[in-house]
Amino acid sequence: MKERSGSRAAVDERYAQWKSLIPVLYDWFANHNLVWPSLSCRWGPQFEKATYKNRQRLYLSEQTDGSVPNTLVIANCEVVKPRVAAAEHISQFNEEARSPFVKKYKTIVHPGEVNRIRELPQNSKIIATHTDSPDVLIWDVEAQPNRHAVLGATESRPDLILTGHQENAEFALAMCPAEPYVLSGGKDKSVVLWSIQDHISALGDSSSSPGASGSKQSGKTANEKESPKVDPRGIFHGHDSTVEDVQFCPSSAQEFCSVGDDACLILWDARTGTSPAVKVEKAHSGDVHCVDWNPLDVNYILTGSADNSVRMWDRRNLGFGGAGSPIHKFEGHKAAVLCVQWSPDRASVFGSSAEDGFLNVWDHEKVGKKKNSNVPAGLFFQHAGHRDKIVDFHWNSSDPWTIVSVSDDGESTGGGGTLQIWRMSDLIYRPEEEVLQELENFKAHLASCTPRN
Repeated sequence: MKERSGSRAAVDERYAQWKSLIPVLYDWFANHNLVWPSLSCRWGPQFEKATYKNRQRLYLSEQTDGSVPNTLVIANCEVVKPRVAAAEHISQFNEEARSPFVKKYKTIVHPGEVNRIRELPQNSKIIATHTDSPDVLIWDVEAQPNRHAVLGATESRPDLILTGHQENAEFALAMCPAEPYVLSGGKDKSVVLWSIQDHISALGDSSSSPGASGSKQSGKTANEKESPKVDPRGIFHGHDSTVEDVQFCPSSAQEFCSVGDDACLILWDARTGTSPAVKVEKAHSGDVHCVDWNPLDVNYILTGSADNSVRMWDRRNLGFGGAGSPIHKFEGHKAAVLCVQWSPDRASVFGSSAEDGFLNVWDHEKVGKKKNSNVPAGLFFQHAGHRDKIVDFHWNSSDPWTIVSVSDDGESTGGGGTLQIWRMSDLIYRPEEEVLQELENFKAHLASCTPRN
């Protein structure tokens, strides 16, 4: 217990130090206290532009203790534009308070806890969720009725159910950028692929949506009409343990990859059958929790593991028989890596979050160029605003350097979670010569403003 309180004190000290640096490190920062932990956070579409800020959908989950139902929350978020927020404003926030920038728009009473949320690139109203079941649930968030999450409330009914797993599929979930395809992995060691092509037109029509049709009736009647089900296009076998994460190749609906508790990274090609195209065994020395495929350079894949490292792979030299070795191992976390994601804006930049409470931002082009040997190779920014494990984060493709991140604060405070939306100062990532020139100009400007005696 003494050791526990010691580590808590260290976290509090680290947090206090970080908080004092907010005006220097961040262009914008918003902190939103959550009553219940959120296991997944995702940006939705931007729907309104204004002079100083843009409004955008934000998808969150609420993982409750059973006293009220688990929910899927659609929120509206005001994203302050770059170089607008004042330094004193962004550093003044209360850890216990909710942010004025985040407002609930709609609540869906979810059948079971929401472990993962993914949005469909072809139709911004459609999202998929994973819960503790073999099925993937598809929701038309605009057509679904707004619900009150009170004890005993009937569950909202999914607009579509994707079936095919034999056991629970809880975390591995991906949507395809090229076609309306969905990919999932589960405890049955399989990767399952669906097409929701035939149902998208029906989903987009709110009058025919199951969620909408049942909304005017009593909860019981609404649930009597069953959600339509879709069978898989393919079931892929090659893992020896639970599949933890899956990802499509950004340029192809037929190529995808998966990682799992067997420490393997597998590349698949649906055109050549349901066996692995390439299997990298012992990709890490522990369970592999997450994978992401670079949207700007499809040769590069990232994996994050319980061995605390992030590894970067080049699919051109993976080879067969587990002969592949990573281009680089990024070692800066002190606990299991839970989430990795490439920047949507810069091909060499990515983020990783872990159980150590840090969200690290890396640039693989900086590897080998760093002058400071105390800093892990490639690491150029560390977000230390969370005081517990960061379970998910998402880069904002509408505002590329803005990130939303969530921590499950059960260990540190005994419950709840913290949602943070932040954008590092552009002085940190812009080219050095450009930044130095700007600072020089600023210095010259200050000198010209100084009153002379």
